[in-house]
Amino acid sequence: MPAIELSTPRLIGDRLRTEHLDWLCIMHQDPKVMATLAGVRSNEQTKLFLQENLTHWERYRFGLWMFRDKIDNRFVGRGGLRNIHIAGNDEVELAYSLMAEFWGKGLATEMGKAILKVGFQQIGLPEIVCFTMTTNFASQRVMQKLGFQYERDIVHADLPHVFYRLKAPAK
Repeated sequence: MPAIELSTPRLIGDRLRTEHLDWLCIMHQDPKVMATLAGVRSNEQTKLFLQENLTHWERYRFGLWMFRDKIDNRFVGRGGLRNIHIAGNDEVELAYSLMAEFWGKGLATEMGKAILKVGFQQIGLPEIVCFTMTTNFASQRVMQKLGFQYERDIVHADLPHVFYRLKAPAK
């Protein structure tokens, strides 16, 4: 079973729980954060998002973690692994999103490294995908720093996206 808590040099990640609803609502109502994540979500939509992701944990034994700063305990963002049907295939996605005040500090890459370690070493996934809108160059840079390789352009949620893949390291 994957770690319930993740630790990076600057962050603590806790497995998603119902108590995280307030943090998710703040994130999902921030227009800057949600500009590349299908737009702002209402509290009701966020409750549904939370329930779907809690169910994902129960079904697959992995999912999203909520990350906070180790020093001041502020909510930084969410990230994890999710099963998704995209571009005609069932895949496991590395998903991450940070509050805008934490952008540009290398924290998405830090989160991603910890999550990929869980995916490859603890869960034993053979590969993980990642995708973002074609205009989200910061997220594309995170993917590249994590070692993902561009595979193709796709349309997701009726918008153009770039699709990347990372295979598990050879044992």
